[in-house]
Amino acid sequence: MKLSEHFTLQELTASDWASRNGVDNTPLSDVIGSLIKVAEKLEEVRAILKQPIIVNSGYRSPKVNKAIGGKPTSDHQYGLAVDFKCPAFGTPEDICRALAATDIKYDQLILEFATPEGGGWVHLGIQKRMRQQLLTINNFGCFTGLHM
Repeated sequence: MKLSEHFTLQELTASDWASRNGVDNTPLSDVIGSLIKVAEKLEEVRAILKQPIIVNSGYRSPKVNKAIGGKPTSDHQYGLAVDFKCPAFGTPEDICRALAATDIKYDQLILEFATPEGGGWVHLGIQKRMRQQLLTINNFGCFTGLHM
C-alpha cells in the first residue's frame, strides 16, 4: 500500500526483529493515518535533500519497541516517528543541519549516533505540537542540543 508518492506501508512498518521472531508488526488503522502523515513529511524531507531516503525504522508495535530497547514513550509505537538515512546527501549530521536550516515543521529532529565513530541516523518525529526540538543522542543515550 502506497502512503505517498515514494513511501509504502511495508517500508514504514518493516522490522528485522519482528521478522526474525515471528512477531506481527501490522499497525491498526488509526496508526496507518499517522504513518500517512509521516510519509508526507518524508516527502518534504526528500524534496529538501533532493535524494532518495532509506528508512531504518518507522512503526514499531509496543512488543517490538520493548524488545529492541525502545523507550516506553516512543512515538514509533503510534506511527509518529521515523529513523532514516540519506547517504547520497551526506551524513546524518549533514541531514540534520540541512533540515534545521529550512522552515520544515517537526516535533523532534534528532541526530542519533550509533557508534563512537559517529555512524547513525536521523530521527524525525511529528506531533500536533511540533516543538521544533533539535537534539543529539550519542551511543550512551545522552541528550544534548544539536550544535549549529
